Amino acid sequence: MVPLRDDIPTRITPYVTYALIVANILVFLHELTLPPPLLQQFFQTWAVVPRELTLSFQGVALASPVPEWTTLITSQFLHGGFTHIAGNMLFLWIFGNNVEDCLGHIKYLIFYLACGILAALTQWYFSAGSLVPSLGASGAIAGVMGAYILRYPRAEVLTWVPLGIFSTITRIPAFFFLGFWFVQQAFNSVASLNVPASTGMEGGGIAYWAHAGGFVFGAILGPLMGLFSSGDEY
Repeated sequence: MVPLRDDIPTRITPYVTYALIVANILVFLHELTLPPPLLQQFFQTWAVVPRELTLSFQGVALASPVPEWTTLITSQFLHGGFTHIAGNMLFLWIFGNNVEDCLGHIKYLIFYLACGILAALTQWYFSAGSLVPSLGASGAIAGVMGAYILRYPRAEVLTWVPLGIFSTITRIPAFFFLGFWFVQQAFNSVASLNVPASTGMEGGGIAYWAHAGGFVFGAILGPLMGLFSSGDEY
């Protein structure tokens, strides 16, 4: 299922959401200019490498140009391919504007980055010895979705649904759409503990724990930061 748009109007221009999308695209364009060896080095420097983060938490000095903890933020602006960034930016564009409308620009930015950090730490907790860089805005965007489902449980999302060789576009309740997404991520997170590493983060695959963790933390942080303080509920 691919979301196309929702039916919730906004009262403010979502400048932060737009800025985040532009920043992610600009970083990705820079990635495209790097040959494979330099791109790998770029990821090793700016993405979260769980093993290195673990060592830094233990007080081990690392030969890195930046403190390892800063990668919890910088990794949120890196992507591994066109599909990766296109999917993330689509979800951010659809769901981010409404959450920004509720929280306001500054609190929304803090909320977004905090969700990304907590999502990365969730993934790190379950793969602390991994040497595979973890990157992407997925954890932060999952946090946005966690807040959205609480704030707008009765909203509808115009969704493209593939049905084998056929497809259809239909409206799906946001609660069902995002709830299904979360259950899928949570199931895959647990399942990945008992399957070959190539299906999880160790093989450079999808960081399901970051997705599930970001969603949960978004649902927790959103109300704490004023998600329900203004406007009508849907």
